[in-house]
Amino acid sequence: MDRSEKAIFTNMCMIYDSKGKVLVLDKADKDWGGVTFPGGHVEKEESFTDSVIREVYEETGLRIFSPRMCGIKQFMTEDSTRYVVLFYKTDKFTGEVTSSEEGKVYWTSLEGLKNKRLAEGMDKMLRVFLEEDISEYYWHRADGIWVDELK
Repeated sequence: MDRSEKAIFTNMCMIYDSKGKVLVLDKADKDWGGVTFPGGHVEKEESFTDSVIREVYEETGLRIFSPRMCGIKQFMTEDSTRYVVLFYKTDKFTGEVTSSEEGKVYWTSLEGLKNKRLAEGMDKMLRVFLEEDISEYYWHRADGIWVDELK
C-alpha cells in the first residue's frame, strides 16, 4: 500500500518582544490578505528551521534565532495535495523592521489584533500560537462542507 502523498510545506512565525508586542504583516495578497505573522514556503531540500529564518528575514528585515515549533495548520487542496503550515515563535531577533512587497510590517499588541482585519483563519491560528493545550488547526471536508477544528 502506497502511503505517500503530495505535500506543500510552509511556515509562519510569531515574533514577540519583552514589551508584549508581536510583529505582524498586513499582507497585500489579493487571495489571502489581512494581518498575519510573517512566513512562507519551504524550498526544496531546505530545512524547516532554515526556511522560517529565511522567510522572516525576507519579509521583515529581522534575523531571528532559535525559533521553536509550537503548532501546525493543515488542509487538503482541491487537487488532493496536503498543505502544511508549521508554526514557530521566538523572542530572539536582531535588525531593523523593514516592510517588503509582501506587505506592511509593524509591531502591535496581541490585544490590538482584535481591531485589525485579520487574514482568514488568523483568529484560530492565534490560539495555536498562544494556548499550550492546542497544537493543530485542521481544515477538512465533512459531508461536503469545510469544517475547521482546533486540536
